[in-house]
Amino acid sequence: MNHQECHVMERTERTQNRIVLVTGAGAGVGRAVAEEFARAGYDVAMLSREPERLARAAAQLRGYGVRVLAIPTDVADAQAVESAASRVESELGAIGVWVNVAMATVFAPVSALCARDVERATQVTYLGQVYGTMAALARMRRRNRGTIVNVGSALASRSVPLQAAYCGAKFAVRGFTDALRSEILHDGLDVQLSLVDLPAINTPQFDWAANRTGKRARPVAPVYQPEVAARAIRFAAEHRRRTLWLGWSTARAIAADLLAPGLVDRYLASAGYRGQLTDEPRASDAPDNLHAPVPGDFDAHGRFDSEARSAGAPLFTERHAQALKGGVALGLLGLFAAALLGTRWGERRQVRDPS
Repeated sequence: MNHQECHVMERTERTQNRIVLVTGAGAGVGRAVAEEFARAGYDVAMLSREPERLARAAAQLRGYGVRVLAIPTDVADAQAVESAASRVESELGAIGVWVNVAMATVFAPVSALCARDVERATQVTYLGQVYGTMAALARMRRRNRGTIVNVGSALASRSVPLQAAYCGAKFAVRGFTDALRSEILHDGLDVQLSLVDLPAINTPQFDWAANRTGKRARPVAPVYQPEVAARAIRFAAEHRRRTLWLGWSTARAIAADLLAPGLVDRYLASAGYRGQLTDEPRASDAPDNLHAPVPGDFDAHGRFDSEARSAGAPLFTERHAQALKGGVALGLLGLFAAALLGTRWGERRQVRDPS
C-alpha cells in the first residue's frame, strides 16, 4: 500500500468515526446531544417522531458546517430503527457513535396507570434503547470498532413514586447494558459500551409527558440544563467510559439507596410527591406525547430556565463509583458492628438485671 492509499484509508476511517446517530433528537436532551456533537465537527443523524420539529433542528445544526440527516422514526418500532440505521450508513457513512436518548414517561401512581401506558413507556424508554443498540452493534461488530452510549438515570438505581413505568424501564436499560458489555468482552470486540446516568434535566417532557396526577409536573431539584447532560454524554463517548454518573444528586441517590433503602422509601413517600408536582393544576387540554408526537416549536429546554444550572455538575466515572460503593460498604459494616455491639450490650444487661 503506497502513501496515498494510506492517507485515503486514514481519512476514511477518521470520517467514519465522526458520524453520530442520536435518537430522541427532536427536543430535550437528545436535541442538545445532537448539537453538542455537531459543534464538535461530527456529521449527525437525528431520529425522532415529529417530522417538522426534527427538520427545523436539522437545519439549525447544518449551520455548524456538518452534514445532518433527519429521519422521522419511532424507536419503539424495531424495523424502523433498523431501516434508519441502513439509510444513515448509505447516505452519511459508517456510524462511529450511536447515542440512545429517546424516552417517554407517564406521571401517575400505579393505581392510576393503564396497561397501554405502561407498555408504551416501556417500548420507548427500554426497547427503544435495545433496538438502537442491536442495530448499532450489528454494524460495529463487522468493523470491530464503534461506540454505543445508552442514557440511564439516577432513577435506574433508586426509583421514585409517580414514575414506576419509567423507573422500571431505566432499570431494564441498565441490566441489558451490563449483560451486553460482558458479551462484548467475551467476543474480544473493540466496541465501547457506555451508560450515562443523568439527574433532573430541564426539558419539555414536564409539559408534554402523559400525566394522570391532576397537577403540573416538574423535575426534582437540583435541575440542570440539557447542555450539561450533552457534554457528559460526549465525554463518555470520546473517553471510553464504562459508566458515568452526572451530578451530586445522582451520586447521593444511588449511595442513599445502598446505605438505607428503607429510610429512602419512607422519605420518598412524601418528598417524592412534593418534589415532582407543583401546586398548579394541569390543564385539561395539556399536550400528551406518550402515544403520539406533540407538534410545536419545542427545543432542548423546558420551562425551568430560571432555576436550571448550566455548570457545576461533577462527573463520577466507574473509579469514583467504586470508591463511593466502598464507602457505603464501610458504612454498612459500621452499622452492622454497632447493631451487633448494641445487641450484645443488651444481652449482658439482661443477664445482670433479669428484671
